[in-house]
Amino acid sequence: MSDEPRTGRVVVLVLPEVNLLDLSGPVQVFDAAAHLGADYRVEYAADAPQQRSAQGLLLAGLTSLPQVYPGDLVLVPGPRLSPTAGAGGAPLVAPAVTSWLGGAHRAGARIAAVCTGAAALGEAGLLDGRRCTTHWGLTEHLRRRYPAARVRDGVLYVHDGPVSTSAGISAGIDLALSLVERDHGPALTAAVARELVVYLRRDGDQQQLSPFLAHRGHLHPAVHRVQEHLAQHLDAPHTLDDLAALACLSKRGLTRAFTTAVGLTPLEYQQGLRLELASSLLAQTGLTVEAIAARCGFRDPRHFRRLFSARFGRTPSAARA
Repeated sequence: MSDEPRTGRVVVLVLPEVNLLDLSGPVQVFDAAAHLGADYRVEYAADAPQQRSAQGLLLAGLTSLPQVYPGDLVLVPGPRLSPTAGAGGAPLVAPAVTSWLGGAHRAGARIAAVCTGAAALGEAGLLDGRRCTTHWGLTEHLRRRYPAARVRDGVLYVHDGPVSTSAGISAGIDLALSLVERDHGPALTAAVARELVVYLRRDGDQQQLSPFLAHRGHLHPAVHRVQEHLAQHLDAPHTLDDLAALACLSKRGLTRAFTTAVGLTPLEYQQGLRLELASSLLAQTGLTVEAIAARCGFRDPRHFRRLFSARFGRTPSAARA
């Protein structure tokens, strides 16, 4: 999990002609995370009390652009942009919105844009010198209009410091899941993804499917129960007796059912989850290898180092330990 300050507050900037899935997809992720115990609180703001979506739905009761604080998250769902948008240097968003976005960034908020929402960030100068992405149909326009931006093709989303951007439409869900993972770790994120019946996808530079979601396509309820328990209690010791009791099976029966459904023994499955969490913590925190080993349920740091090296082909210290 990230050590960046966060408040749990998510301010959704509703722009004119906003695409509904750009808005509803990420919001659904944060709402599901909140129902699973995360501290997200979503509010909706605009420079007008109501906005009409690109799909014709009138969105009313919007608050005025609020004061933003360090650790807040500002989410900018993408609007529908016409082919002539910005012609002759005309602004793509209202100056009041541009000014507010710049102020939110200076105040220490995190800013995340979905799809064409990246254009609003570009208007505010927040993409200058940053890696970013957007809908495939807007990438060249983004390059021309904001030449200081480092626009990437072929990725679902990009994090560059406190500014994040995603590719088109449904990729906003992937972006939101990645933000939840930064805030609350892979176990909760996997639970959210399962709740929404979506895959946990990541940036093209990373693996495509988290071990927290792999091996969950079977239909054995007792094995699912054990998998969920292991994922939620990675730092705790688990005996085969305990897991068998949880599954209401004998030890031999659990091992046979687990191996048939998952292709791994319960111990191998647990070990994979622990190592995945350790890899995430090494990349996103300043914790020592010893502290991470303990947090992931490894009692012997030397044993953890051997397992980590065998799985990832590098020592834990090489992963920003």
